[in-house]
Amino acid sequence: MAHAACRESFSGPLNFASAAADLEWPFGKLNGLDHDDIRETAYEIFFTSCRSSPGFGGRTALAYYSSSSQASDNADGGSLGAGGGATQGRSNGVGMAPNSRVKRALGLKMIRRSQSKRMVSGWATVGGVSAPSSPNRYSMAPKTLSPGLAHTVPPSRARRPLTSAEIMRQQMRVTEQSDNRLRKTLMRTLVGQMGRRAETIILPLELLRHVKPSEFGDSHEYHLWQKRQLKVLEAGLLLHPSVPLEKSNTFAVRLRDIILSGDAKPVDFGKNTDVMRTLCNSVVSLSWRSASGTPTDICHWADGFPLNVHLYLALLRSIFDVRDDTLVLDEVDELLELMKKTWSTLGITRPMHNVCFTWVLFQQYVATLEMEPDLLGAAHAMLVEVSKDAKKPDRDAIFVRILSSVLLSMREWSEKRLHHYQDYFARGTVGLVENILPLALTASTICSEDALLPAAAAHEKTDSVLDSTADRVDDYVRSSLKNEFAKVIQAGNFDQAMDAKQEATEALLSLAKETEDLALREREHFSPIMKKWHPFAAGVAAVVLHSCYGAMLKRYLTIAPKLSGETVSVLQRAGKLENFLVQMVVEDSTECEDGGKSLVREMAPYEVDSIILKLLKQWIHEKLKKGRDCLRQAKETETWNPKSKTEPYAQSAVELMRLIKETVDEFFDIPIGITEDLIQDLADGLGHLFQDYISFAALCGSKQSYIPSLPPLTRCHRSSQFVKIWRKATPCTVGGDGGHLVGSGDGHNPRPSTSRGTQRLYIRLNSLHYLLTHLHSLNKTLTLSPRVSPSRNRFTNRRQQGKSSSYFDIARASIQAACQHISEVAAYRLIFLDSNSVFYENLYAGDVANARVRPVLRILKQNLTLLCAILTDCAQPLAVKEIMKAAFEAYLMVLLAGGNSRVFYRADHRMIEEDLASLKRVFASCGEGLIAEDVVDREAEVVEGVVALFGQPTEQLIEDFSILTCETSGIGVMGAGQKLPMPATTRRWHRSDPNTNLRVLCHRNDRTANHFLKKSFRMAKRK
Repeated sequence: MAHAACRESFSGPLNFASAAADLEWPFGKLNGLDHDDIRETAYEIFFTSCRSSPGFGGRTALAYYSSSSQASDNADGGSLGAGGGATQGRSNGVGMAPNSRVKRALGLKMIRRSQSKRMVSGWATVGGVSAPSSPNRYSMAPKTLSPGLAHTVPPSRARRPLTSAEIMRQQMRVTEQSDNRLRKTLMRTLVGQMGRRAETIILPLELLRHVKPSEFGDSHEYHLWQKRQLKVLEAGLLLHPSVPLEKSNTFAVRLRDIILSGDAKPVDFGKNTDVMRTLCNSVVSLSWRSASGTPTDICHWADGFPLNVHLYLALLRSIFDVRDDTLVLDEVDELLELMKKTWSTLGITRPMHNVCFTWVLFQQYVATLEMEPDLLGAAHAMLVEVSKDAKKPDRDAIFVRILSSVLLSMREWSEKRLHHYQDYFARGTVGLVENILPLALTASTICSEDALLPAAAAHEKTDSVLDSTADRVDDYVRSSLKNEFAKVIQAGNFDQAMDAKQEATEALLSLAKETEDLALREREHFSPIMKKWHPFAAGVAAVVLHSCYGAMLKRYLTIAPKLSGETVSVLQRAGKLENFLVQMVVEDSTECEDGGKSLVREMAPYEVDSIILKLLKQWIHEKLKKGRDCLRQAKETETWNPKSKTEPYAQSAVELMRLIKETVDEFFDIPIGITEDLIQDLADGLGHLFQDYISFAALCGSKQSYIPSLPPLTRCHRSSQFVKIWRKATPCTVGGDGGHLVGSGDGHNPRPSTSRGTQRLYIRLNSLHYLLTHLHSLNKTLTLSPRVSPSRNRFTNRRQQGKSSSYFDIARASIQAACQHISEVAAYRLIFLDSNSVFYENLYAGDVANARVRPVLRILKQNLTLLCAILTDCAQPLAVKEIMKAAFEAYLMVLLAGGNSRVFYRADHRMIEEDLASLKRVFASCGEGLIAEDVVDREAEVVEGVVALFGQPTEQLIEDFSILTCETSGIGVMGAGQKLPMPATTRRWHRSDPNTNLRVLCHRNDRTANHFLKKSFRMAKRK
C-alpha cells in the first residue's frame, strides 16, 4: 500500500477528528504511528491470530451468507458484544446466522442486503468487485488472487459468499499486496511449526525477517513499511511495554539504535547480517520478559497500554459497514468471535473488551454526526454491561484506568449537550435527549459508585454533590435553561440595550415573551422526557427561568428606578410571566408530596405590586418635593403683585396649581390599578402643600399692629387751651363739606388712599381664592375618576360617603380662616393706616360741626371702588365686611379714644348720629349687595348703642356709670365715703361697658362731668 509522505502522530482516528472534535480521546497518544499504521498492524495481528480458522488459510472455508437468508439463529453462549460463536451444521459448510444475536441484544437493526453484495463471482472479482465503492484511498481495484486466498475459493463455483477473511480485509481496507505479504510471511514462519500459538509470534520481527524489498513497488514504499514495523516494536517494547523496562537495559539501547538508524533510509535486514542478528536478539529478549523475572510462555510485544487498546479499537471499528458507517454488519457476531483470538496477544480481557466496544459504538455515533440513535442505544446497553464489570472485586488495573478515561470522556461529551440541550437539540431531534440522558446517567452512576476511578472521581469533585439520578437531571435542566437564557440575552443584545432606559424597556418586554416561549418549548418538548427521571422537571425549568428573568428585572430597576409608564409596563409584564411560571410549577407538581411548595418557595417573588407601590410612593414624594421647592422659591421671591390684569393673583399660586394639576394628571396616566388608599396618600401630600402655601400667604401680621394705642384718660373743661387753639385755627363752617382729603388738591375728586401694601394683601386674598376655586375641581377629579377602585374599608370609602366628604376639607377650612385673617389685616391697614389722616386723626377733631364724616366717606368710597376692582368677586364680600368692622372700630375710637383733640357736647349727638347713618349707607350700598342691609345694621348695633350715650344727660351718664361700675366690680351698693373703682379698659366698646361710659364722660365738655371725674378719680384735666 502506498503511504503518504507526511505522517502525523496518532491521537485518535483521524477520520473522526472533525466530527468528534469535542469528544476527548481517552486512550493516550502513540507517537510515530498514525491511524493507517495502527489499522494495518491490527489486521496483521488479527490475521495471524485467526490463521488456523477456516477462511484464513485453514483447511475448511468459513462461508457467510447474506442476512436475507431465512435460517434461524441458533448461536448460544458468549457475552453481549463479545460474539456468540458460529452456528454449526449448515448445508454449505459453516454458515452465518441471518439474525445477529449481538445486534438484537444491542437494539441494532439488520442490514438485510441482497446476497450479491456479500458474494464474489469467480476468480476475477475477489479482490475488488465486492469491495465497497468508497471514494477514499482505501478502495481496492481488482487484483490477482493471493495464493493463500486461492485455497479458500473453489474454482468450480461461479458465485460464493465472502469468507470472514475477505470481509475483514475489505472492512479494514487492506490491499491484496499487503495481504499476500502477510500470508507468505506466516507460511515461512510456521514451516514445521503449524501448532505454534499466535501470542508467541513477534509478528513485526517475522515480517522484517521474511519480507524482501523486492516485494514492494519501490524502495520508498518499502522504507515506509519498514519504519512502521520498527515503530510498532518501539511502541510495544520501548515506549509502552506491559512489563516495566529499565532505561539501562542493553537490548533496549540496541533496539533503539536500530530504530533510529532506519529513520533516514531503509535498514538492510539480510538474513545473515549483524543488524538482523542484533535486532532478533534484542526483540526476543525484550518480548519474553516477565514482571517477576521467571520464564513465561507469552510473548509481550503488543499488550502494553495504550498500544494494545489502540490496536484492538482498530479491529472493533471494522464491524461498521464501509458503505454506510452508521450500520453494523450483520456478521458482527462472527467477527467479534474471531477478534477474541487476539486477546492473548493484545492482553485484552472481557471487561476491557466491553469498555472498548462501548467506546467504539459511542464514538461511531459521534463521528457519524449523531445520525444513528441506535448506535447510542447500543453504547448504553454495553455501558450497562460495563457497570456490572465495574462492580466486580478482582478488577485489572488497566481496566480501571481505561474505564475511568472512557467514562470521563463520554460523560463530558454527554453532559456538554445535556447542559445545553435546549441549544443542541432542535425540534426534530428532541428525541435524542432520551438516548443521551440514560448514557450520561449510567456513566455518572458508575463514577459515583466507584471510588477507585481516579479520573472520574476527580471530575466528580469539580461538580456539586449529586446523590441521585433526579439530582443530576435537575442539574441538567437548570444548566440548560440558564445557558439557553444567556444565549437569548446574547442573541438579542440585551446587555447593550440595558444601557438606555427606552431600549431597556423594549428589551425587557421582548425578553419576557422569549422567556415564556422558552418555558413553553421546555414544557412541550423536553419536560416529558426529563419527567421519566425527574418527577417535576418542568417545575424546575420554571424556577430557573423565573430566577434568570428576575435578575434581569433587578438590573432594569437599577437603571429605571423611577416610576413611569415604561417601568410599569415592564413590571406588569413581569408579573404576568411570574404567574405563568408559578402556574407551570403548580401543574407539574401535582404528584409531589408538598404540591410543589418547595419549588415555589425557591422562587424569590418579583413583588411587582409592592415594587410598583414603592415606586408610586417614591414618585408622589418626588412630586411633592417639587411642590415644596416651588413653595420655597415663592417664599424667597414672591412680591404679591398680580400676574396680569386679567389674572389678579400671585404667580406663585399659578405655579403651585399648575404643578399640582400636572401631578394629578400624570398620576392617572400611570397604567396601574389605583385604589382610594393611593388617592388618599396623594391627596394628603397635596393637602400639606396647600397648607404650607396658605400659611405663607397668611403671614401678613395682625390687625393689632394697626390699631393706635389708647391715649390717657383726661377730663375735659371749657378753658382747655387745645380747644381754644383748634377753634381759632378752624373757623366755624357748620354743615360745610370741607374736609381733610389726603393726596388731593381737589376736594371734589379725592384719590383712593389704598397703599401698595394693602393692595398686595388683596392679591393674597385673590391667590387663596384662586386655590379655593381649583380645590373643588381637583377633589372631583380624585373622587370621580373611573380608574379608582373603591376601598374595601367602609370607613374610608369616599364614594359611598358622597358629597359630604372631600379630600381637601382641611385645606378649604384653612383657606377660609386665612382669608378671614388677611381680610381683617387688610381692613385695619386700610382704615387705621391708609385712611388714618382722614379718619382717625381728623374726624371730629376740634369740634364735631367743623370735622364731619363726609371726607371720610369720599375716601372710603374710592377705596372700596378700588377694592372691588382688584379683588375677585368671591373675595369681595368678606373684605368689605371686614372694612366695615374696621371702620366702625375706628369710628368708636374717634368717639371714645380720640385724645385731647376731641370734645363733645350733648348737642353734637344729632350730628354724630347722622354721620353714623351715612357711614352705614356707604357699606349697605357698596357693590351689588356685597353686604346685606341687615348685616350692616347688626354690625352697627354696638356703635349705635355707644352713640346713644352721647345724647344722654350728664347726670344720667354718671348714674349709669356708677351702677355699671359697682356691678362689674362686685361692690353692690356704695357706702358713705366710698369711692368708685377705676374700671378696666377692655377695648370691647359697648354702652353697658363701664369703661365705655367713663370715656363718654371724659370727652363730655360739661361742668358736671368735669367735677365728677375730678372728685371720683382725681383725673387730670386737659391742657
